[in-house]
Amino acid sequence: MDENRIVQSNVQVFMRGVRDGIPVALGYLAVAFSLGIAARNAGLGPFQGFITSMLNMASAGEYAGFTSMAADATYIELAAVTFIANARYLLMSASLSQKVGPQTPAVHRYLMGFAVTDELFGLSIAQKGWLNPFYLYGAYMISMPAWSSGTAIGIIVGNLLPLRAVSALSVALYGMFLAVIIPPARKSRRILILVALSFALSALCTVLPGISTLSSGSRTILLTLLIAGGAAVFFPVREEEEAK
Repeated sequence: MDENRIVQSNVQVFMRGVRDGIPVALGYLAVAFSLGIAARNAGLGPFQGFITSMLNMASAGEYAGFTSMAADATYIELAAVTFIANARYLLMSASLSQKVGPQTPAVHRYLMGFAVTDELFGLSIAQKGWLNPFYLYGAYMISMPAWSSGTAIGIIVGNLLPLRAVSALSVALYGMFLAVIIPPARKSRRILILVALSFALSALCTVLPGISTLSSGSRTILLTLLIAGGAAVFFPVREEEEAK
């Protein structure tokens, strides 16, 4: 009887995750469409784009990977730039682990770590009490197909549209990243300085002797390490701010 109650409870929690994940899935479908344009420019087909998005649900990581592919980056550069772009999920997973009950089996912890994205992390961390893994599974199972399908649809449409239309749609992804950085930059002068510095250094590296000869993937890795490291040294987040 107790086992039946546990199963019923897990099913209810799973369906609640599906319900809460529907708005996320709709957003993913729209964003991944623009990502599909970048994948198409890198030479990927719809099935390849679908599998890539299914295994790597991360807009910044995938975009970095697709642009590295388009720039004929090496496998090492591709792996490094994707790892750096997705490194924040290590911190999110560590934070989410504090939300999981101590009796949760390791297999659930591993599966939950794979399903962490910015939006799903936000949904999960907002749940009261211990987090039932099936809540995250439900949100993931509705959002992952939308993300992967959006990428595939973007590739298909990109292959059908004229080149000028594809170029215009490619701008949409940059708009998504602007939507990510502008709100925090308006609230924090430090973030605003770092964003402006990133733009300036990125442009400068395309003309500097020596550095300009490196591939775009290598320049991205160097700039990410340099700027992120400098921000940690000169603009550390105090414990009081982190707690707030």
